[in-house]
Amino acid sequence: MVSEFVSSSVYGKQNTRSDAIPWLPIPFRRYSIRTQLLLALVCLWTIGYLVGGAVTILQARKSTRIEVSAAMNLAEGLVRDAIPFVEMAASPREALISIPTQVGAVRHIRISSKGTPDFPVESTPQKESALQQKSIDVRPSAPGWFAVLIAPPQETRTIPVISDGRELGSIVLSSAPSDEIAEAWENATQLAKAALVIGIASIAILHLLFGRVLAPLKSLATGLLDLGRSDYEVRLPLPQARELALIAERFNGLAADLTSMKAENRRLGQRLITAQDDERRQTALDLHDEVGPYLFGLKATTTSLVNGLSGTPLESRAREMLTMVERLQSINRNILNRLRPMALGEVSLSELLSALVAERAALQPGISFQFSADNLLPSYGESIDLTLYRCVQESLTNVIRHANAHQCSVAVMHGTDQGRTADQAGSVILTITDDGHGIDPAVSRGSGIQGMQERAQALGGKCRLESVPGQGTILRVEIPIPNLTGQAPPRPATP
Repeated sequence: MVSEFVSSSVYGKQNTRSDAIPWLPIPFRRYSIRTQLLLALVCLWTIGYLVGGAVTILQARKSTRIEVSAAMNLAEGLVRDAIPFVEMAASPREALISIPTQVGAVRHIRISSKGTPDFPVESTPQKESALQQKSIDVRPSAPGWFAVLIAPPQETRTIPVISDGRELGSIVLSSAPSDEIAEAWENATQLAKAALVIGIASIAILHLLFGRVLAPLKSLATGLLDLGRSDYEVRLPLPQARELALIAERFNGLAADLTSMKAENRRLGQRLITAQDDERRQTALDLHDEVGPYLFGLKATTTSLVNGLSGTPLESRAREMLTMVERLQSINRNILNRLRPMALGEVSLSELLSALVAERAALQPGISFQFSADNLLPSYGESIDLTLYRCVQESLTNVIRHANAHQCSVAVMHGTDQGRTADQAGSVILTITDDGHGIDPAVSRGSGIQGMQERAQALGGKCRLESVPGQGTILRVEIPIPNLTGQAPPRPATP
């Protein structure tokens, strides 16, 4: 009853569980909580990287425009300062051509001179300085898509050069932000690499941290599985996390309550079985001591009537009465044997079970019965002895009636398993196997099997029935033995 309650409470609501992170896509919800948390953080960090990249691009675009505009203003001021020297020069054409060289290198700007039809000069774009050329050579150029996002619109300014009221030509200023874009790309890539390293390191650290924090959940799941298997002795260690420690405390409290309930159920079951056995024993004694003598006397009287009425017409009636009396005696013995074996308590357990197997073998000569006993005590108390007797009796009846078997083996032994508790002196293990056609899973099991399981569970034991259609059946009954002081040591029993 308790195990069914725990099983339903542990496994009954699996379909109504809530996911750890419900807003994650459904395919990701089948992963563990730690994986879901890490996936959520990866999604958030990816969004953060994208937003940070967008902000970096916008900021770089803005700073590039400001930088190019300031450079354009600076170059224009320098050119206008150099124009008066052209008017004072002995050769205005050469002076006009030399203005880009005189102004010098200005970042992000290309300076060239341009003549007029009346005063033609060759266009002389400004050559980059050695320092600029070196910086450009060292810094790789930005990808085309990045340059498109960062580069401001192309800006060109034309400054006319006039001498004595006559236009000699003009100085052309053109924006060239490629080096600024390359610098922005370099900064962006360095920042992205640092963010990626930090992100990977954070994921690794959080993976270990989540594993340590959520590790108690695995022990909790294992503990719930043990509770579902009726193992109420399991206890969970208290984790350091306060919330998980509270869950572990509640779990341990539940396990302790279930242990108490199981012990109480066992005590009630033992009292019930003891009461039933006492009632059956008392009924058997009444039948044996009260009904038995009357049947014996009735048989003796009927026998004398048969002898006295020999040769008379009433002899046949007297013999019919004698037959009915003998039949009543046989029925009375069968009832006595079903209520309580008369040899129980008079012979050892091994001899009692051996006699039962031999009786069934005599009734069914077509089945080869084998019996073995190992290291058994003469008796384990009336409740245990009678439970083992009933299990063997019911199992052999099922084998004869339903199994269609050719061989059947009954083995009982005294085991001293290492998993026993301090109040146990080992256990009695009964194993019954046959080579019949097995039990059909579609067929409901009868009251006999249920009765065996109830008697074994009431004594704190287990009764497991394993059957494969066409491959026989195995019944295993294991009953713990109370650690009674003064108990005689086990001795090998004679099969």
